[in-house]
Amino acid sequence: MTEKDENPSSTHPPLPPTSEDESFSRLRLLRSRRVGIATYNRLLAEHGTAQNALAALPEVARAAGVRDYEICPEGVVHAELKAARAAGARLIASGSPAYPDRLRDISDAPPFLWVKGDPKLLLRPMVSLVGARNASSLGTRTARALARDLGAAGFVIVSGLARGVDAAAHHAALDTGTIAVMAGGVDVIYPAENAELADAIARTGLRLSEQPIGLQPAARHFPTRNRVIAALGQAVVVVEAAAKSGSLITARDALDQGRDVLAVPGHPFDARAAGCNMLIRDGATLVRSADDVLAALAPISAAPAPPPASKSDTAIVEHRSPPASRSRLRDAAALHLRILERLGPSPVAEDQLIRDLSVSAADVAPALVDLELDGQITRQPGGLLARAV
Repeated sequence: MTEKDENPSSTHPPLPPTSEDESFSRLRLLRSRRVGIATYNRLLAEHGTAQNALAALPEVARAAGVRDYEICPEGVVHAELKAARAAGARLIASGSPAYPDRLRDISDAPPFLWVKGDPKLLLRPMVSLVGARNASSLGTRTARALARDLGAAGFVIVSGLARGVDAAAHHAALDTGTIAVMAGGVDVIYPAENAELADAIARTGLRLSEQPIGLQPAARHFPTRNRVIAALGQAVVVVEAAAKSGSLITARDALDQGRDVLAVPGHPFDARAAGCNMLIRDGATLVRSADDVLAALAPISAAPAPPPASKSDTAIVEHRSPPASRSRLRDAAALHLRILERLGPSPVAEDQLIRDLSVSAADVAPALVDLELDGQITRQPGGLLARAV
């Protein structure tokens, strides 16, 4: 019953619940121990309804070697729903008209979202804007300018309600629309210093979380939150990010989801700009102002698709192809993933890894540096590499 054992072909999001009882049972299924999103989708696909899946769950657990398994008690879900009413939060199920299309099309889309504020913002075009918590004065000014100008151009600004760049972006977009994706429950404000900002977002924007009401955020919840930030936006703009940062996790999630990544460059001696500079080096679009973001989004936002091109339209077709910089960035992300799949805790010689990958040493070397700086691999004496544990 572990997530990695699931069959990917059975994890398509299920149809929306057809009754209040089914919705309650689906939430109960999702809150049951060791049931993640992939398991949830597979159980619904195999058993048809949440009630049937709940009935089968103890036997599924026994087959997986888990003894004395108990499904989530009904009282736990009743308590969550009661707390949500007290907090003024609303539940949106995957498949309902209010659920955002951009989030639905990722493989691990949350089955449920708790929202507080204006859910209509989820139906508008969005740009995700993230960056350093310990942002510089220039970084926060840049974030405010980008959020203000993108908001004026009609985009909702999505960020993570963290201090620094996130808070600056939310503040600047309060009048035009902003969404705060939260790592804990939608009613749990973190950090506490952003409580007034969170209240303002609930009044004019939207707070959103896939976590249970009342959940205090832990370190493991932030990468999960980041994938939602990445998925909601038509693109992710990174403003100041260290070489090891949550913002780079969001950028990698965006690449995995087929989103565009853009970054604001910084001084090469400023550690807070190292991540952005790495992204630009690997092909991310360089951002100087909102105009650069809007130019990159223009092909995405264009409304009607053109008719099929004839041979005489070859130049137009080539012009519409994805820019080479985006292709390079996706290639780099794919190479990072291949390297990590090849490496484990046991050291491997670098030249052997290069032969296994069938990629030139010139291409592998910068990828290894990126992964080493990111703390995902370790370099040992004798030219040996191992995956960090």
